[in-house]
Amino acid sequence: MTLSAHKPSLSYRDAGVDMEAGDALVDRIKPFAKRTMRPEVLGGIGGFGALFELSKKYREPVLVSGTDGVGTKLKLAFQLNKHDTVGQDLVAMSVNDILVQGAEPLFFLDYFACGKLDVDTAVDVVKGIAQGCELAGCALIGGETAEMPSMYPEGEYDLAGFAVGAVEKADIIDGSKIVPGDVVLGLASSGAHSNGYSLVRKIIELAQPDLDADFHGRKLRDVVMEPTRIYVKPLLALMQSMPGVVKGMAHITGGGITENVPRILRDELVARIDAASWTLPPLFQWLQQAGNVDRQEMYRVFNCGIGMAVVVGADVADAVVAQLSTAGETVYRIGCIDARAEGEAQTIVA
Repeated sequence: MTLSAHKPSLSYRDAGVDMEAGDALVDRIKPFAKRTMRPEVLGGIGGFGALFELSKKYREPVLVSGTDGVGTKLKLAFQLNKHDTVGQDLVAMSVNDILVQGAEPLFFLDYFACGKLDVDTAVDVVKGIAQGCELAGCALIGGETAEMPSMYPEGEYDLAGFAVGAVEKADIIDGSKIVPGDVVLGLASSGAHSNGYSLVRKIIELAQPDLDADFHGRKLRDVVMEPTRIYVKPLLALMQSMPGVVKGMAHITGGGITENVPRILRDELVARIDAASWTLPPLFQWLQQAGNVDRQEMYRVFNCGIGMAVVVGADVADAVVAQLSTAGETVYRIGCIDARAEGEAQTIVA
């Protein structure tokens, strides 16, 4: 086929895709991904597929997978030009989800999509993803960067992530052993994590706060962008040192406390949560006041300071609190499990 001498010769760059920028991004993120590697990883970043050899320490391994995004918290990242924390949010959403079934996160893949690739911004995002993987002990084994002209507004991008973990079949945690009298422990969150941000943004839009002003010793912009806490290592260590003590775990994400705790309870059980057992963190106090948000709506939308709920027997609760506290977690005894009356909600925050 011959080219016409009368027409300009078009390239992918003319169509808006910069392949050299994509190559530069891969080169710059390889060191971050390398820090997350595990012995089971076969090969490195850049292949068509990622290879992972399942450890022989498992007798009857069951794979557990999870996928998620960051939601409209990304809109604040664009507005504030702060891209170094949303990557950790991305990892946390998936690894905390698979953790609640007792699984150890093994590897993670990310998908970064944009209209025009800004290498510096993408590097900031992937650095955050790698940081999240290090905190979770899982390998950043691969991913995809998609540059799609006209698909996204200038300066914006989207993120998705996918985690795979493994758990012994006999050690799967599904809430089936929870009984009346058990204790609900709450592990402190680092902030709003990555949920409820449509309401957060609406409150900021209406209240028009100075995001650079002092807010309890920090800038408000940093407080609202604080990345999601990753609970993997301390809870895996707890399950290893005290086998069987964890009867159920609920990652407090979209739906808040009132809609996530019921996901691990049998129909005949209710979790009674004492809101006075922990102090509502300053961020949530401000959101409630500035947005005039009803108290129960707060518990239905936000984590309100509790990022993970852990159900254990009353006889081991003190020992569990001690171990998790030693591991660096702030732990509250927030409630108990009871028999559920007909028509009663499965989680009551009072």
